[in-house]
Amino acid sequence: QVQLVESGGGLVQAGGSLRLSCAASGSIFRLDAMGWYRQAPGKQRELVAVISSGGSTNYAGSVKGRFTVSRENPKNTVYLQMNSLKPEDTAVYYCNAYVQEGRWTMTKLHWGQGTQVTVSS
Repeated sequence: QVQLVESGGGLVQAGGSLRLSCAASGSIFRLDAMGWYRQAPGKQRELVAVISSGGSTNYAGSVKGRFTVSRENPKNTVYLQMNSLKPEDTAVYYCNAYVQEGRWTMTKLHWGQGTQVTVSS
């Protein structure tokens, strides 16, 4: 019933930029922390960036200074601005979010289906 849809992935040369977005829709009473993860072939899924409902952020050391996560709460949307991209950033990027679907319900973690980011050298 809750859906997260990523967009903005694609092919870019090293040093280029991409902006990913993730929009949550469905039964949403409250949208709490949102985040971005990525998974490269043969590797575990890793945290890229997270942002709290109040806007505080954390980043993986490998992307800090290059990536910026932000959100627009009225639109239930989180963004990931990726600059100075490196081939090592190539991965499927997934959005997730903790969603409270009703006033008296617990928050649950939801995941998007992912968007491919490929950085060529």
